[in-house]
Amino acid sequence: MTNQKRIDDVSHSLVQVEERINRACSLAGRVRDDITLVAVTKTYPVSDVQILLGLGIDNFGENRDSEGVEKSSLIKAHWHYQGEVQSKKIGSISRWADTVHSLDDLSHIEKFDRALGTIGDKSLQVFIQVSLDGNPTRSGLQPGELMQACEAVTASQHLQLMGVMAVPPVESDPEKSFAQVAAIAEGVTSRFPEAKYLSAGMSGDFEVAIAYGATHIRIGSQILGSRSAAP
Repeated sequence: MTNQKRIDDVSHSLVQVEERINRACSLAGRVRDDITLVAVTKTYPVSDVQILLGLGIDNFGENRDSEGVEKSSLIKAHWHYQGEVQSKKIGSISRWADTVHSLDDLSHIEKFDRALGTIGDKSLQVFIQVSLDGNPTRSGLQPGELMQACEAVTASQHLQLMGVMAVPPVESDPEKSFAQVAAIAEGVTSRFPEAKYLSAGMSGDFEVAIAYGATHIRIGSQILGSRSAAP
């Protein structure tokens, strides 16, 4: 049985986050419906997902394939995968995820397309993750590879190009990083009009991301609390 205090705590936090989203949209001259809130439930129990579902949230994000498999089998919702994509996990991710935010390897495009083809009539929404600092040891395609990736996705049979995703380097100025990704996203949309979405912004910087055009924000701890203290 779900703890009532946990329900109250999550509800209160969600209200606060929604107020911040609305305020950020107002300052940016945008409407709330422009923003998809992805509740990041990695490491949190299924009971928390059930609470959020009861509060009207139906987009959930996972960073680990094993958690995504388990939770998606128990709760019907729109499931997002946003962790590092490993080739050996592509078949599994293809089965439970509806959207992948972290596609950053050109070879994975064909692998996802082939895996989806074995499942049946399923398509997968994808964001191309782009690097903002040029560091090859970090996740994200280099800008020079981005258009090639977009072309490959649009040429595939089962993948739907949503747009780009980026995670600002920890040491960076969020304003500069989101301005950079906004410019990159604009370049992609100019060539691929259907790729009009931008996945950017997490618990610590989502308001800045909204100011620079983010359409999908990924928030976990601001809603569900510290992961070390999560039930």
